Amino acid sequence: MLGHHRRLRARITPRQDTLSLAAPTQPLEPAAPLKCCSCEPMVSSAQLRVLATLLISLLPQGCARRDLRSSIQRTVPANTQPTKTLAVYEPWFGHPAHINVGYSSQDPLVIQRQIEEAKKMGISGFVVDWYGEREPFLDKAYALVQSIAARQNFNVAMMFDESDLPTEAATDDALAAFEIFKEKYLAASAKGRSGYLEYEGRPVIFIFPKGGHTDWNRVRSETDHWSPPPVLIHEFAPGPSDKAFDGFYAWVNPGKKGWAPDGSNWGEDYLRDFYQMMQRRYPDKIAVGAAWAGFDDRKASWSLGRYMSQRCGATFAETMSLPQKYYPAEHPLPFLLVATWNDYEESTAIERGLAKCKGNIESSGQ
Repeated sequence: MLGHHRRLRARITPRQDTLSLAAPTQPLEPAAPLKCCSCEPMVSSAQLRVLATLLISLLPQGCARRDLRSSIQRTVPANTQPTKTLAVYEPWFGHPAHINVGYSSQDPLVIQRQIEEAKKMGISGFVVDWYGEREPFLDKAYALVQSIAARQNFNVAMMFDESDLPTEAATDDALAAFEIFKEKYLAASAKGRSGYLEYEGRPVIFIFPKGGHTDWNRVRSETDHWSPPPVLIHEFAPGPSDKAFDGFYAWVNPGKKGWAPDGSNWGEDYLRDFYQMMQRRYPDKIAVGAAWAGFDDRKASWSLGRYMSQRCGATFAETMSLPQKYYPAEHPLPFLLVATWNDYEESTAIERGLAKCKGNIESSGQ
């Protein structure tokens, strides 16, 4: 099951003194441009601002462009408590262990612009990767995102990246990290606390598994003493710790058939199984739907040869619309998670739009 690909990279080391925090003037393209129809390069940041970002939709005659913001907002049910669309935010750019995408995740002006662009698309919050004290660079970036988000009427939530230590050590690491996060970012006096994402008055924490060794029942028993206790949302992977979590979120996955060489398995089976199981087996838990533009790690140093085509925007459009088949307007999903805002290393980013296509659809199904 996909869900651990982001952790396959070389570990980040705290070499902040080697960084230049000024964003380069010429952004670099993602490492592996996707191919669909006859794809042109990714649209530039300047073009996105002019065109208000574009979604490339699949039509019988070929590929045409559609407004990305409209695509996102159409999935939000007309309800007094509509679905909140969130996006996973990677805070590691500008660190030498990662590719240069043209900016630093520690540049306040960059973060402000990113939030403004996300809001234009109908996204109401970022879910930011956080490793605790294991990764100081990411912690500094998270602090900036939370502070700036609150000033811009934007939500932020932490996605805790589990360690790969043995059970006792992994559990101790999680307990220590959660306590640090509570005091540093969830205290009433914490900078940007008003922007933190809540569900029914409780702060929402997402959990990204790695080794799967953490005793989450123990973590749950400790966090239940918080005031208020957090809402814990784990990646969808039913197991012995189910009772410890308040809900599950879907993540990029090609489904039962696995990765297709032509990238045509876009995750429909996986998402349908997720929504059906959440309704059938976990009706009392929070279901966080997911949408993605595609995936490609074939040129990454940690590559496993995994590829999911953007299909001229159809992958994003269909993952965005699928929740409506299971959660009608009168019973909407509380959250929909876009994976991702800016993970260029695995070609899931929507920050700069999607690949532009022209011509007829290829016989491969891309």
